[in-house]
Amino acid sequence: MSETTTETLQYRFDGPEDAPILILGPSLGTSWHMWDRQIPELIQHWRVLRFDLPGHGGAPAHPASAVTELADRLLATLEGLGVQRFGYAGCSLGGAIGADLALRHPHRVASLALVAASPRFGSADEFRQRGVVVRTNGLEPMARTAPERWFTPGFAAAQPAIVEWAVQMVRTTDPGCYIAACEALAAFDIRSELGRITVPTLVLVGAEDRVTGPGDARTLVAGIPDARLALVPGASHLAPVEQPGAVTDLLLTHFSAAWQDTLAAIPVPPSTPQLSSPVLPVAEITAAAPPEATTTGRADPYEPGMKVRREVLGDAHVDGALAASDDFTGDFQELVTRYAWGEVWTREGLDRRTRSCVTLTALVASGRLESLAAHVTAALRNGLTPAEIKEVLMQTAVYCGVPAASAAFSIAQTVIQEETTPRP
Repeated sequence: MSETTTETLQYRFDGPEDAPILILGPSLGTSWHMWDRQIPELIQHWRVLRFDLPGHGGAPAHPASAVTELADRLLATLEGLGVQRFGYAGCSLGGAIGADLALRHPHRVASLALVAASPRFGSADEFRQRGVVVRTNGLEPMARTAPERWFTPGFAAAQPAIVEWAVQMVRTTDPGCYIAACEALAAFDIRSELGRITVPTLVLVGAEDRVTGPGDARTLVAGIPDARLALVPGASHLAPVEQPGAVTDLLLTHFSAAWQDTLAAIPVPPSTPQLSSPVLPVAEITAAAPPEATTTGRADPYEPGMKVRREVLGDAHVDGALAASDDFTGDFQELVTRYAWGEVWTREGLDRRTRSCVTLTALVASGRLESLAAHVTAALRNGLTPAEIKEVLMQTAVYCGVPAASAAFSIAQTVIQEETTPRP
């Protein structure tokens, strides 16, 4: 066990002190105990370090809202322990951390296993809406639906004790840290960078995973030059829990075979699971072009504006607005993105919560209620609670008029009910 700070992570070691280091990273809503059933076999070959995400598994609640920040905290932890080179296996969000390490610190990662991972986890809207639900209702909705996301129906029915353990892991997670982790997943997108992952990589996925399924796994394998795919039958998202034997054998085979420079003395296990042949890339993904400079010498605010616009209003809303634009309205959409979002919403003088309060008030005061629903959704995603939105509208009743506030309350009530109700 360990102590942790705002710059490091809670961790534990298992296995002989003189063995090479293998790190296991957990999924969102779980603790390092999700790897318990792999430990007896793995520690015969490696010194295994497991870590908890902030606010998970009893770890101190120091939220981190970016995958790079979580990876940096792990590296700071390893620096304090004197660990330089290591193998890494991570599940879901833990896999994202491993991919980030392989991209930014390839000399540290000897070999990589991405379990139930993806270059982009669903949509940003999905994870930000999940954050809204947790901010409003707590973690109980996430806890209740965890078994159907993590396990196959047959396993969930046959293993009620494991299902209850999984539910309790989510319930005991710090809500603020869970929301921050959702933000990290919402912003994570390495689709254009997969070709820069040069370490030997195993991509392991449950055949029945409906969260990050075989399609996501094949995208990883197609993009990473030295990657192989392992499909685990009878497993969903938490394959290490549901099919521990198969996952353990695959990890043993991969790390023993692929990590030759530091594991040459470790024999390959006698029972060797068969992995698929490398999958050739099916399409070339090009990196985004850098923003063009304006005539004033400043960077064009369009790209930063589009990024903030999507983060605040959501991909679905922005995609709808852009799809509806034509030769007549296209220039206006560009103006809104470049100046409203790129020049004003990106300023550091106010945080996004405050800007949402100002925007809601201005829309009510000016009678522009046709835009209010989108900005109530934005306010929720920017961190305002329904109670705080109510107080903003109460204030508008005094300074903008009761009829305007009454109409605003009606719109906001509908949006809040929709956004804070857990989706199937």
